[in-house]
Amino acid sequence: MTNPISFIDLAAQRDLIRTDLDAAIKRVVDHGAFILGPEVNEFEVELGKFAEVDHVVGCSNGTDALAMPLRVWGIGPGDAVFVPSFTFAATAEIVTWFGATPVFVDVDAATCNMSLASLQAAIQDVLQQGNLKPRVVIAVDLFGRLADYPRLRELCNQHGLYLVSDAAQGLGATSNGLQAGHWADVVTTSFFPAKPLGCYGDGGAVLTNNAELAEGLLSVRVHGKGKDKYDNVRIGMNARLDTLQAAVLLQKLAVFPQEIIARNRIAAQYNALLGDIVQVPELSPQEVSTWAQYTIVVHSMDRDELAERMRQSGVPTAVYYPRSLHQQTAYREFPCAPGGLPVSEALSATVLSLPMHPYLSQSDQARVVSVLRQSVLRKAA
Repeated sequence: MTNPISFIDLAAQRDLIRTDLDAAIKRVVDHGAFILGPEVNEFEVELGKFAEVDHVVGCSNGTDALAMPLRVWGIGPGDAVFVPSFTFAATAEIVTWFGATPVFVDVDAATCNMSLASLQAAIQDVLQQGNLKPRVVIAVDLFGRLADYPRLRELCNQHGLYLVSDAAQGLGATSNGLQAGHWADVVTTSFFPAKPLGCYGDGGAVLTNNAELAEGLLSVRVHGKGKDKYDNVRIGMNARLDTLQAAVLLQKLAVFPQEIIARNRIAAQYNALLGDIVQVPELSPQEVSTWAQYTIVVHSMDRDELAERMRQSGVPTAVYYPRSLHQQTAYREFPCAPGGLPVSEALSATVLSLPMHPYLSQSDQARVVSVLRQSVLRKAA
């Protein structure tokens, strides 16, 4: 019987680092500092070196990571925060926590990341309407690929906007050798287990080169503390990173650079073998993705029919995302960029993600490719 293919294989990574992982967990259990213990600070330092930023604040999850800088910046009612619609709900969800208004922006058909033209139109529309004040742009590094930060930074500077990189999928991605923190005011990330750099529970981090912002983030992380947690100088959150998760992340971070290389090798092979029958995600030579997902766009047949055929052949797939946020019940009343969001809506009907992880074997990848090609070509015939 053919062995099942894992969409994401966390067990292979676990087995590779098992000895160091077990020792790291044992150290935490032995010293007993389970909340903000020494491993948290150690991980923050090491992640800062990896991401080439001055300050890292570990936190409870990627959603809280997005919320923390908005809290420090005092984002609230009457403020507009521009977010892509083709992403996970957390990106827009946190905006509403503070009474601010998410303004949905379309994405680029080739990159699936925020469209500069749609963003420009949305900003101008908000300014013309006059009932909201533009404050923040949250760009998402979807599927592991950096958004167009040089041009986003320029546009944000023109309008005095903060720029946030939602790097829940793209931590470690580069453009011309530079990571998102080179341009963004703040980078946020998630360590949900399925992320390229994930822990064994919930976790997240906020990264910045701004020392004043970092101090505010440290305060917000622990109930708005001042000199201690019983000195509350601002409205804060309970957003601490567990020591056990930091210990796990330290071991995973050690192998993360090699895993990024492996992910890019696997993605290149997918592109070479599938580019003639589906739309594959092509990067420029200056880009390195972390390939949180390997996502194709299916035009030659119904996406859901293809996914079902592959499932029946033992190959798992996933859809990120079957509905854009502006189409969701909870978000449909919020404003969108002028002209609507046609690319986001089209992608929701045509994207399909294939198995992707650093330990995907050549034989398993060949099987994925074979099943997909047979399904598409049989439909075409």
